[in-house]
Amino acid sequence: MGASIRQRRKALGKTLVQVAGETDLTTGFISQVERGISSPSLSSLMAIAAALSTTVEQLLSVPDTLREYTPADARQSYALGTNGRFYEKLGPGFSGALMYPTIIHRPPGHESEKMCHPGEVFFHLMVGQIEYHLDGTVFVMNPGDSLHHDTNKPHFSRVLGDQETTEMWVSTTPMGPS
Repeated sequence: MGASIRQRRKALGKTLVQVAGETDLTTGFISQVERGISSPSLSSLMAIAAALSTTVEQLLSVPDTLREYTPADARQSYALGTNGRFYEKLGPGFSGALMYPTIIHRPPGHESEKMCHPGEVFFHLMVGQIEYHLDGTVFVMNPGDSLHHDTNKPHFSRVLGDQETTEMWVSTTPMGPS
């Protein structure tokens, strides 16, 4: 991933300082990500992708296969970082789609980064237990519970208990600009 970020940055003629200024991340951190020393959080990776006018999937070399039907055994999957999170890409099904569905698997104890970004999200918990913080309110979620909210509100979540979670997310914002 780091090499992909460096290659894209250089192709655009941007410096580390410019990308840092556009992402509110430090030059040193972006340099560490490019060299494979640090692994960015999802929100940091989204910011880097936006600054480089690309998507997270493109930076991770996840093919952007558009198809209306996705058999369970043909889902594209990828991991972010080394902490046990992995993602199953369920869409988009067609060019210009407005919804981006994903299944996320997180290990016990995982805490997401605090985020606030344009768009909206629908979240349905399938397996495990989550403590979801949304704009000062805390929801303890169990399998079958769901949330639908404006992502301009600050939010983050924490996996509770000793079970991995399986989470369905549908967002109006892809993991980077289209």
